[in-house]
Amino acid sequence: MQKTLLPKNCQLRPAMATDKGAILQLVWSAKLDPTQLKWSQFWVIEQHEEIIACGQLREFADAQELGSLVVIPNVRDQGLGTLLAQHLIQEASQPLYLECLGNRLSQFYGHLGFSPVAWADLPSSLQGKFRLSRLARAILRVPIQFMHYDSPSS
Repeated sequence: MQKTLLPKNCQLRPAMATDKGAILQLVWSAKLDPTQLKWSQFWVIEQHEEIIACGQLREFADAQELGSLVVIPNVRDQGLGTLLAQHLIQEASQPLYLECLGNRLSQFYGHLGFSPVAWADLPSSLQGKFRLSRLARAILRVPIQFMHYDSPSS
């Protein structure tokens, strides 16, 4: 995986309590699930004192989930989402999973080392969290993909 460089005018840092509103706004703007947002599990990219990207590494008993990865529209396609995802992958201390919607996101995460995983192979804590997504996929044919990070060392 090639390392993406952070632009000079940007800073990658752990979120602070004062970032809660900006994080919520980013998550809402991307139409992502606003539940289970814990600012202390987020990392942000800041540019000129404005949060322009965020991502969360959710903690579960037997796994972690990369979630709520958002980059504001006017700075997309500059590698910031890749950089933030790579950082969250490096920060993970347990098996890492995610759920994503659509082929484009599956391809994005696939390039970062994630691969599709069967429902039965998900940790039980994530099966509980992803239960509604599984129903939407089965009943409504929503193109949701569950993925696992395949560590290069494994």
